[in-house]
Amino acid sequence: MGIALFTDLYELTMAQSYLEHHKTGNAVFSLFARRLPPERNFLISCGLATLVDYLKAFQFFPVDIEYLRSLNKFSPGFLDYLANYRFRGKLYAIPEGRVVFQNEPIIQVEGSLPEVQILETIVINCIHFQTLIAAKAARTVLASRGKTLVDFGLRRSHMPTAGIFAARAAYIAGFDGTSDVEAGRRFAMPVFGTMAHSYVMVFESEAEAFRAFAKTFPQNAMLLIDTYDTLKCAKTVARLAQAGLPVKGVRLDSGDIPSQALAVRKILDQAGLQQVQIFVSSGVDEYSIDDWLAAGLPIDAFGVGTHFITSADAPYLDMAYKLTEYEGQPKIKTSPGKVTFPYKRQVLRFYQDGGMEHDETVRIGEEKSGEPLVQLIMDRGELTAPLPKTEQIRQTCRHDLEQLPPALRQLAKSEYPVIIN
Repeated sequence: MGIALFTDLYELTMAQSYLEHHKTGNAVFSLFARRLPPERNFLISCGLATLVDYLKAFQFFPVDIEYLRSLNKFSPGFLDYLANYRFRGKLYAIPEGRVVFQNEPIIQVEGSLPEVQILETIVINCIHFQTLIAAKAARTVLASRGKTLVDFGLRRSHMPTAGIFAARAAYIAGFDGTSDVEAGRRFAMPVFGTMAHSYVMVFESEAEAFRAFAKTFPQNAMLLIDTYDTLKCAKTVARLAQAGLPVKGVRLDSGDIPSQALAVRKILDQAGLQQVQIFVSSGVDEYSIDDWLAAGLPIDAFGVGTHFITSADAPYLDMAYKLTEYEGQPKIKTSPGKVTFPYKRQVLRFYQDGGMEHDETVRIGEEKSGEPLVQLIMDRGELTAPLPKTEQIRQTCRHDLEQLPPALRQLAKSEYPVIIN
């Protein structure tokens, strides 16, 4: 069994009716965010690599056909069509890692109408989640002012695969690594992790636990100090380090972070341990990071978990996959608040003084100037060129974030002009 049944039923009912009524001409569907959430100034295009993998593998296996037959909804001819289905169309996309805005076509799929209609659910699912998480991660990166950021969200993700692709999205956006071992293996990302409270509690004392861990991992002794009494434990760590225990850092995972960070830093500094880092992993998101660093708190690194991996402040995007062209004719939805824009489109980006100034979307073939963002990724169901590696996408994202207008780099709401031509 493959992934083809990962779809909404109406994609299939529409496709059967299209075929019966000879509506099989060339169609273009566009995936875009109608508007950005109040908490977002921009998005990061992400998920294209996953989508390409799914499109290449998208087919209806015999077990899928038999299940659909059992529903008594589909004709034998349509089931034969599905049995032979392969994506043979074109895929246009704004590459991963690029900053994108409202009403810009992140993905455009072109092919026969039934062929591209069937793909709606899988296209939205691949791009929506990873773009959502990459945008959250990018805001966190901008708020962190260059501090180390680690994805700690796996256990609170919506199923393991969500955690894996969220870790990739975070790394693309600028995180330094993840606790997710499978994501590290799959995408060649740095992995981080040392101990939980259970490790400390197993030993007779915190000092014994720390000695044991440092013996096992002398190059990576990041010690968790809030199991019982944080400040008392910080003093224990100071004594151990002065006696020669190799201590890389201490982690705070509960309590009042501002007061504890200041007090722990003072204890460590008084012991001559200025090189020992403070790693915080409690209640961390872009808002707390921004507040803590603006207040001058001595925090060196952050483990970002629940708020990040669920995009808690903006848990979804108003993203849609809409028909924009059929048999060369424009198709426009005019519903209030849900207007679409016709034709296959290019996004042109304009710069001023080294930064982004505005974007324009135009019909492909009507480009005049500006940097074109949309690229042809697949033609006749095959890649036109190899996709970039994760590290290359990460550099692309860093470059785009550096070119954002200063107001868009802040957490406060700011609008970026997108002109629809």
